Amino acid sequence: MVAVAISAILSVMAFTAMNQALENRTRVRGTTERLAALQLTVRSLVQDFSQLAPRPVRQQIGDGYLPALQGEQGEFTEVTLTREGWMNPAGLQRASLQRVRYVVRDGVLYREYWTVLDAQQDPQPVSRQMLDRVRGFRIRFMNDGRAWQDEWPPQVLQGTRGNRELRWRPLAVEVTLELEDYGTITRLIEVAG
Repeated sequence: MVAVAISAILSVMAFTAMNQALENRTRVRGTTERLAALQLTVRSLVQDFSQLAPRPVRQQIGDGYLPALQGEQGEFTEVTLTREGWMNPAGLQRASLQRVRYVVRDGVLYREYWTVLDAQQDPQPVSRQMLDRVRGFRIRFMNDGRAWQDEWPPQVLQGTRGNRELRWRPLAVEVTLELEDYGTITRLIEVAG
């Protein structure tokens, strides 16, 4: 009888330890996946901004061009840019430049890109979910005078923009992500050129 009681106690202890180990493994796996998604997001932002190309794109309808970099603050921060270095391992006939947009929708940060730069129709971008549980996404731009601005391109006197202003690039970009679980993360990215 004593042996049965001891074996029952040992079985309960073993079951509890195994159950706790499985819960810890699940928790660690979730944390690891979240950290990997955060690292991928920051790496993508760094690569895109550090390879910023001074290439404006044609508007889909009508005359005119959109700036090489366009960022606005508001309820939903959005930034669109033209970047160099689009990989082409299949050797397709296409440019090495890529138009990219980062936007937050419903607490999720998306990276979207277009397959062509100067589309004559309104193409839909290819969208990829980068990071969820995003409370805030803010971008600031450092101008030539080393002053931070919330919008890019900078406001030009009397609202006129020429071809030169469409190619302007900041010296640096500050990206701030506010996440539910990690708090506020800020990354300063130097823009080449």
